[in-house]
Amino acid sequence: MAETQPPQAPAEVDYTLNNPDTLTKYKTAAQISHKVLDAVSALCVEGAKIVEVCQKGDELLDEEIAKVYKGKKIVKGVGHPTTVSPSSFVTPYTPLVSDAQEAETTLKAGEVVKIQLGAQIDGFGTIVCDNFVVGKDEVTGREADLLLATHYANELLLRLMVPAGLLAGGSDEEKQKAASEKAPTQAHISQLVEKIAKTYGCNVVENTTSWMFERNEIEAEKKIILSPGTGVRGEGVPDVGEVWGVEMGLSLGSGKVKTLPLRSTLHRRTTTTYGLKRPSSRQTLSEVVKKFGTFPFSLRQLEDEKAAKVGVVECVRSGVVRQYEPAGDADNEPVSRLLTTIAITKNGITKLAAPAAPDMTKIKSDKKIEDEEILKILERPLSKSTGSKKNKNNKKKAAKKEGGDKQ
Repeated sequence: MAETQPPQAPAEVDYTLNNPDTLTKYKTAAQISHKVLDAVSALCVEGAKIVEVCQKGDELLDEEIAKVYKGKKIVKGVGHPTTVSPSSFVTPYTPLVSDAQEAETTLKAGEVVKIQLGAQIDGFGTIVCDNFVVGKDEVTGREADLLLATHYANELLLRLMVPAGLLAGGSDEEKQKAASEKAPTQAHISQLVEKIAKTYGCNVVENTTSWMFERNEIEAEKKIILSPGTGVRGEGVPDVGEVWGVEMGLSLGSGKVKTLPLRSTLHRRTTTTYGLKRPSSRQTLSEVVKKFGTFPFSLRQLEDEKAAKVGVVECVRSGVVRQYEPAGDADNEPVSRLLTTIAITKNGITKLAAPAAPDMTKIKSDKKIEDEEILKILERPLSKSTGSKKNKNNKKKAAKKEGGDKQ
């Protein structure tokens, strides 16, 4: 009599970057994030109602997400709702239609606006944030200082996140020596970023945090905190095989932050479980789990916004949902913010979802980075060049030219 074999357990899926499908999903989500960011940026004109811009951004995210991985048993959706933060806002801002006063908030010419949004495919989220000055093709004065400082500080931080020795050339001995070097401490990273900020007369926004991303998790164990407050510290060093959301926030004020007297509209489900007592709370949580998993969402995205405002109260109080408190610059000064989703591979850093490179011919400042250590770091590549020799030479020339043109 033939023996019957026990049923085989399904093979465990590798969700790390070692699986090419993982990177493909990240890149697909990033393409959507970029496309919608461009569309939303075009809507951010003087007089535009912030709530309407956010609604349109979320519609576009849903439309674009629906076009990919059709018919596949893959969970996909919004990785971060569309948020449009006015000049002095530090945190992502997404007002509600039912809060009549806030729903009337419009964008003003000359203010520094921050747009943040993202898509996720199979739990792999790519969130991006970019900033620009509303209604100005050419930026001068203090706003120009702020945008340039943020761009260079962000590029510096990215280069400091490349694992030690990863891009080293030369002999095996030289590569080994480079790999044995210690990664910069978070205190040293903060110090260098602050140097750039000071060059342009800005300050780093306190507790600016970059997080390691994992599947279904945008705040994993490792984090880098710039300008940390008392008793706050980052943990861990970036490594090959990781995905990070890298944040840079600067201010024309002190960099200190205050809580704004506004409703918390941005939330995220936690891993806490609790038996909710109210039917409205259970209904709200059920919709959140189904639509957003553990990714951030706006109450505006729920079926019944007014019911959600009631239902979310117990969810927050019991810890099953976390609310993000709206915060702004303590001095009401303009604040900038960038967020880049990166993958760290054996070839270096790949920008998955990233703010657009600023047009340096349209941002005019009389300030300039002259610190040798910082200039050297900014000249480092983010990844190994995989192009032809001709391309490498062209890149080298371009880098030299850019280094000489730093304003």
